[in-house]
Amino acid sequence: MKSAITVLKEQFKHFNLIRRISLYELRNNNSANYLGLAWEVISPVIQIAIYWLVFGYLISGGEGRSIPNPTPGEPDLQFFPWLVAGLLVWMFFQPAATQGAKSIFSRLRLLSKMNFPMSVIPNITIFSKFYPHLILVVLAIILMQLTGYTVSIYILQLPYFMFGLFAFTYAFALLMSTLTTLIRDIQLLLQATIRMGIYLTPILWVSHKLPEVIQTVMKLNPLYYLVDGYRSALMGQTGWYFITSWEYSIYFWVVTAALFMIGAALHMRFRRHFIDFL
Repeated sequence: MKSAITVLKEQFKHFNLIRRISLYELRNNNSANYLGLAWEVISPVIQIAIYWLVFGYLISGGEGRSIPNPTPGEPDLQFFPWLVAGLLVWMFFQPAATQGAKSIFSRLRLLSKMNFPMSVIPNITIFSKFYPHLILVVLAIILMQLTGYTVSIYILQLPYFMFGLFAFTYAFALLMSTLTTLIRDIQLLLQATIRMGIYLTPILWVSHKLPEVIQTVMKLNPLYYLVDGYRSALMGQTGWYFITSWEYSIYFWVVTAALFMIGAALHMRFRRHFIDFL
């Protein structure tokens, strides 16, 4: 617990540093492109279009596709906005988690010459991915209006799920960045595992038609909770999801807190020795 509190204090104390460096990294990574920062939005939009073409159009024989509404008696959901709401979660988590996991190791030489806590490094990477995520969320809200899912009071739960996504991603990246620095093979294992994540999360497929046992197993994945939460907030179809599914909300935060405390404990124990792994 002491390690977790120390890491949290470091994030608040160096928040302005995190914000400035993350913006610099975002600009620097796109400085050689003619369209610059626009690629942070163009690239995920292209990915969304490909997923829609394959899973929403071609796989149904060109007839389009609808999603059974989880609320009995309600009309089916349109596949495209349903897909976009789910992909928002994945398109933030996947690059933030994979790059955050190697963020400390890839900067060890630089960090050996600088005087700020290493626990902020994964957060810098995550923040640099959070800015484009905010833009995509705004575009998704506009899309919902154009496709008939007008803004409802349930949109107020969106900031809660965005915070949950950020918190889970940081807890995961903090743990993985420490393990990756100690054992390099973990980065390769993580990359291979995360590639499967999109197929183990109900982003491209419907979950509530599966047998109850399989649904329960799949819900062990915290991203399942966040995907359903984003859809509930943006499409307004399942009410106050974090309240109606309060047991799942508790499970999500317990897992997130456990990951964070384990990651913080390992990080604080080994970070003095990170330079030895150069």
